[in-house]
Amino acid sequence: MSGQIFVGGGGEGYGTAQHLLLKYANRHGLIAGATGTGKTVTLQILAESFSANGVPVFLSDVKGDLSGLAVAGSASHKLHDPFMKRAATIGFADYAYSAFPVTFWDLFGEQGHPIRTTVAEMGPLLLSRLMELSEAQEGVLNIAFRASDEESLPLLDLRDLQALLVWVGENSKDLSLRYGNVSTSSVGAIQRALLVLENQGGTKLFGEPALELADMMRTDTDGRGRISILASDRLMGSPRLYATFLLWLMSELFEELPEVGDPDKPKMVFFFDEAHLLFDDAPKALVNKVEQVARLIRSKGVGIYFITQNPADVPEGILGQLGNRIQHALRAFTGRDQRELKRAAETYRDNPRFSTEEAIREVGVGEAVTSLLEAKGIPGMVERTLIRPPSSQLGPISAADRMAAMERSPIKGKYETLIDRDSAHERLAARAEAAARAAENAGREAERLEAEELKFQQARRYDGKSGRSSRSDSFGESVAKVVIKELKGTTGRRIVRGILGGLFKAR
Repeated sequence: MSGQIFVGGGGEGYGTAQHLLLKYANRHGLIAGATGTGKTVTLQILAESFSANGVPVFLSDVKGDLSGLAVAGSASHKLHDPFMKRAATIGFADYAYSAFPVTFWDLFGEQGHPIRTTVAEMGPLLLSRLMELSEAQEGVLNIAFRASDEESLPLLDLRDLQALLVWVGENSKDLSLRYGNVSTSSVGAIQRALLVLENQGGTKLFGEPALELADMMRTDTDGRGRISILASDRLMGSPRLYATFLLWLMSELFEELPEVGDPDKPKMVFFFDEAHLLFDDAPKALVNKVEQVARLIRSKGVGIYFITQNPADVPEGILGQLGNRIQHALRAFTGRDQRELKRAAETYRDNPRFSTEEAIREVGVGEAVTSLLEAKGIPGMVERTLIRPPSSQLGPISAADRMAAMERSPIKGKYETLIDRDSAHERLAARAEAAARAAENAGREAERLEAEELKFQQARRYDGKSGRSSRSDSFGESVAKVVIKELKGTTGRRIVRGILGGLFKAR
């Protein structure tokens, strides 16, 4: 039957075949379970199936295992016989090995194409989350972003933001009058947070050319959706950077894609692995933003699937929007584990044939308790399911295979060369240089007038000896003295400061 994805089936003691309807695949989903219970393989088979149905996919490869999507499975693999047996048991008659079109991405540019955004596109809210700023510091960062717009100072990379913060500190009094208190201590705290971000590799994330979402929403020449895989094994060393980047990408999809209503299949599917990192210690404003995006992005044709160990990792307001669920085993060793297991079971539509709570505890590796949306978007009755085997290689590919895939990539060479165009850092440096030249010229003018006055005094002494004098000379002498005095004194300093101030305006 077309228009659906075969997730798995049953044998003795299991339920009927389970299908994820493409029409409701943008109603989001959850893949949960303890470590080692099969979440990664479930993610892999869903990515394969979406791709085969012409749906582009984005996923993060946290452990390096998912690169195998680019290579077909092999009969020489140690799990070949178990895979074939599983396929026969669940009635997967069309099972065959196959490779899928993959685009590799890497924030560090080592295991895939570089992936970047600009500071301006990231915005102050996500940057504040990324740098763990206080409420007061976040306020100052918002003022800095407003100033960058008003002063025509584009924020592309971290150097731009650092230069802008210096300017904000130097003009804190004026900005405080317009927007509220801008303390130099807050500016300094943000600068220190930027240094930490740099040490975590944040400089690689910000810059140009920035990612074009169209490059993540491609289909191959045979109509299969391309699978974008973000290398995240190194990125996981900076979990806040990882979570913030994925949240930004999700927000960009929401902001840029047009409304499509209820399509026959998603325009894109976005898998958010290690989802608990997004919500750990997240401020309420950020959680509300994620909930809003999750609620509205489905009308853009995007399905979001959260992968985490326990459903309790996802806030209830978001969990309630995840209609398609694949729950692998949960362990219940402590009282808290048992309470969370009970809460997880309560979120499913009961099946009178078995206890959902017991099933979640008992399912083995490669098995799951599933509940997928049925016709009219009604949650399906919970079933015990044997997950189908993957068609692509299980486990990571070699470095040579990865390089070969990158060579075949349709975006080869597009993002590899960093562009450093005119932006806040360069413009503020140019203003400072111009101000220095103006101050130097003002000093030279003062010296010239002083020299003129000296010559006049000498000429006057000479005229006094000869008995000649004039009222015009006396008047000129007075004017020169006043001008020189003013240039040397506070008025002169006001003139120079006025020049500097003018140079530091937008135009």
